[in-house]
Amino acid sequence: MWVLGCDFSSAPTPRKPIVMAWGQSAKGVVRLTRVVSHVSLDAWGEALREPQAWVGGFDLPFGLPRELIEHLAWPTDWSACMDHYASLSRAHIRDTFAAFCAARPVGGKFAHRATDGPAQSSPSMKWVNPPVAFMMHAGLPHLRAAGVSLPGLCAGDAQRVALEAYPGLLARELIGAQSYKSDDRSKQTPERLLARKQVLHALDLGQSRLGLRLRLTPAQHDDLVADASGDKLDAVLCMVQAAWALQQHEQGHERYGLPDFDPLEGWIVTA
Repeated sequence: MWVLGCDFSSAPTPRKPIVMAWGQSAKGVVRLTRVVSHVSLDAWGEALREPQAWVGGFDLPFGLPRELIEHLAWPTDWSACMDHYASLSRAHIRDTFAAFCAARPVGGKFAHRATDGPAQSSPSMKWVNPPVAFMMHAGLPHLRAAGVSLPGLCAGDAQRVALEAYPGLLARELIGAQSYKSDDRSKQTPERLLARKQVLHALDLGQSRLGLRLRLTPAQHDDLVADASGDKLDAVLCMVQAAWALQQHEQGHERYGLPDFDPLEGWIVTA
């Protein structure tokens, strides 16, 4: 079975594509096989539908905060809520979420999911810096249309299992708060390049609580280091998180290492 990691873009282009890292995992070692870029949502959706067995970690939210959903009186069944969310325009989502935040006190503008605390992740209702609300709006419909299984949220093809991942969670464990990437060319510094090397060195040594070691060829290593945007490295970090989830499943955990969580909100794997 393949493991894959996906660094997602809600508006992919040749300059900022959706990046998929594919690999194999066995006996505590994860080997990167290939990195593939998709420059359109449709092309990415087609790749998800291909008949092959995989467990994947996807860097986009799979749910919204229950507090927000109940306040807006949206459906509290996950599938119905996501159907409703997909039917809205981005402008409507932005205006609705902005009005929600405007009515709340400073320091508590956003509603959070339970997973945001342990993952230290951005609220899934955030529409700027990063626009994760739009990432969910663009990506989740393609995952659902592909018929994949989303453990704890909706049943699908048991041979294609999609989990919400967050590369920043693993990177922070390895190198702390150091920044290792930027889309802004003026911020693509030697310090960030060194940080990418440090992430890969720590993964090679298995220095995370996931207990996995990443194996790369010299060419793969150099390619990941050279990508100053960090998109390829983020896809690999998600792949390692997916490998941990597969390992949990192989050891008898039916939900790939996910804890009991609110089935409306979703949960970030390894958080």
